[in-house]
Amino acid sequence: MAIHLSDDDNELMSEINVTPLVDVMLVLVVVFLVTAPLLTQTIPVNLPKAAQTAAPAPSDPVNLGISADGSLHYNDEAVGDIAALESRMKTAISQDAETAFVVHADQSVQYQHVARLLASAHRSGVHRLSLATLAE
Repeated sequence: MAIHLSDDDNELMSEINVTPLVDVMLVLVVVFLVTAPLLTQTIPVNLPKAAQTAAPAPSDPVNLGISADGSLHYNDEAVGDIAALESRMKTAISQDAETAFVVHADQSVQYQHVARLLASAHRSGVHRLSLATLAE
């Protein structure tokens, strides 16, 4: 804001006072900064249905399964725990590094079990991994 030191009191002041504009803009910035993270924090989803894709199917994939009670399966054979499943995946990868794996997880399985299986596959050196879903 400028101070006009003139003896002539009849002159009009032609400067715009921007202080209220700056105050409003700062309040808007604060409001947007506070509300933006709240809008992107969670997204409700209902999985695992997906549309079919035209991707070519691997020649002979290994099926990894998690049933509703959390038990693990390797090609329709029950596996005791995640360590046994991981050793089987390592064996398959050592025979063929391009072996494809498909995870079949029941819809009611807790996500932590699926995440544990995916982490185990990563540790085993699996590079080709797919998640099986139902076609819409």
